[in-house]
Amino acid sequence: MRTFLTLLAWGALAGAPASPQPAAESEAVVVTEMGTFRFEFAPDKAPRHVEHFLKLARQGYYDGSAFFRVITNGIIQGGDPLLKDPKTPRTLWGTGGLNLLASEFSDLKHERGVVSTVRIPNKPDSDGAQFFVCVSPQPPLDGQFSAFGRVTEGMDVVEKISQTPAGENGFTEKPVRILKVTIEPKKLEPFLHATPEELKRTVTLQTTLGVLKVAMEPEWAPHHVRNFLKLAETGWYNGTAFHRVSQGFVIQGGMGDTRAAGPAHPADRWVRKLKGEFRDDVRHVRGILSMARTDDPDSADTSFFIMLGAAPHLDGKYSAFGRVTEGLEVLDLFDKEEVDGETPKRRLELIEARVDPPASARP
Repeated sequence: MRTFLTLLAWGALAGAPASPQPAAESEAVVVTEMGTFRFEFAPDKAPRHVEHFLKLARQGYYDGSAFFRVITNGIIQGGDPLLKDPKTPRTLWGTGGLNLLASEFSDLKHERGVVSTVRIPNKPDSDGAQFFVCVSPQPPLDGQFSAFGRVTEGMDVVEKISQTPAGENGFTEKPVRILKVTIEPKKLEPFLHATPEELKRTVTLQTTLGVLKVAMEPEWAPHHVRNFLKLAETGWYNGTAFHRVSQGFVIQGGMGDTRAAGPAHPADRWVRKLKGEFRDDVRHVRGILSMARTDDPDSADTSFFIMLGAAPHLDGKYSAFGRVTEGLEVLDLFDKEEVDGETPKRRLELIEARVDPPASARP
């Protein structure tokens, strides 16, 4: 694969950093004609670059520009102000908005999703307004370019942009327009700081076969409860499927790749592996909600199962975190579904997972 070092160009711009809102609490929202992605900033790694980008974005500097150079599934480059004019000749693409800032190299690696600054090839301290986003890791760029952010949502959009048809020099056949770049407060992870008492909530699961209500049990597995509430609150589970029905044993769902709208979701930023919370005194009996995992005891993330019957061999080995309080008859319907092995013969969907209001807020 061609090194990105050979694809960078040069130009000029003027500007000085300023930011009314703390950079660490901000995110850039990049709206393109192919979709929207968001990225957070790393002011501890490249403070001048972060402040420069924030100032320009707030001025509308990037609105109407474009991503004009790509490496398929590797990198996308944009931010040249010259591309605001659709008549700008291709020979000038990538020559604007550079030679403004001294480099700020750090230990932030050019991994998937990292946002970094373009500079003039072979000219130190010639960074500027143009930027690129890594679709895949780019180790040769570490210590060569000033990384200043990381994508938090919309990597599927970044990937799609990188697949835009391009010529040998990486120039796209047609620029992908940046409609607008705005700066918004960083999204906050739901339930991240909820107290154990605040985690005692009920979640309504609307399924193909009926409605289940499940009560969270933070005394059993507080981190798993927090995780489930977060995914339900953000709509992450909506439209996923129950992909497994093991009759008399479990129904299992909660995999992103079963989502009808596609595997990517804005709350993917908050999906992470969970350390097992196993208790010998919590029994895996009918109606218990527990977390699926691999052979690694600390590998659970989104997939969960609901017990159709008792399974003592799971006790102390899987993280039970809730129980069905209403809708046990719906479990009977799941148990009667036709299956091919353990795969349902028709799609059984988790249409919506909704966190009910706390008891104190109910009329």
